[in-house]
Amino acid sequence: MSNRWFVTGTDTEVGKTVASCALLQAAAAMSFLTAGYKPVASGSEMTPEGARNSDALALQANSRLPMTYADVNPFTFIEPTSPHIVSVAEGRSIDLVRMSQGLQHLEQRAEWILVEGAGGWYTPLSEQRTFADWVVSQQLPVILVVGIKLGCINHAMLTAEAIQQRGLRLGGWIANDIQPVGRRHQEYMATLTREIKAPLLGEIPYLAEPERQNLGQYLDLSPLS
Repeated sequence: MSNRWFVTGTDTEVGKTVASCALLQAAAAMSFLTAGYKPVASGSEMTPEGARNSDALALQANSRLPMTYADVNPFTFIEPTSPHIVSVAEGRSIDLVRMSQGLQHLEQRAEWILVEGAGGWYTPLSEQRTFADWVVSQQLPVILVVGIKLGCINHAMLTAEAIQQRGLRLGGWIANDIQPVGRRHQEYMATLTREIKAPLLGEIPYLAEPERQNLGQYLDLSPLS
């Protein structure tokens, strides 16, 4: 079976896509045929080819498996708001079966698959279902991205606990320096390392243009095996 991982964050704008690209790069360096999958994305631009989301495009660019945009991102919405709101506004419901089929299609072709969520762990996809519900249905092990900033300790502990309470494996976490390192950085990192009951896979430093960097060098995927 393919290696499959779901990437979630402690909040929106914590660098899930930067961490996801780092994970894809690190797995590719281990000679895996990798594929990034972002089943739901809001906050996109209309292009001559259709709606395109920058996060999904980044996953596509960092995947070794050749994929169409639709393979990477089956549900693309323009407005940058919660998926359950924008899907109603655009008159297009998010079909969890189609999300699962997209994942299964990639499993047949790739060796290492990264699935990136939208927003945080409990982002709603409809009035009845959250992203967490879908991840549980697929039994995906989870990697948590923590954006290092004031408040991240509480958010990280709550999210890690919620993941494990759903019976899922928390395979590891990534510290993402989304702002220049502050004077309490080491204390934050020490507390997170102590409180999150999963291995630290690496720390991605604050970078002005992360999309132009070799991000995989900052991670160690050996704890995921």
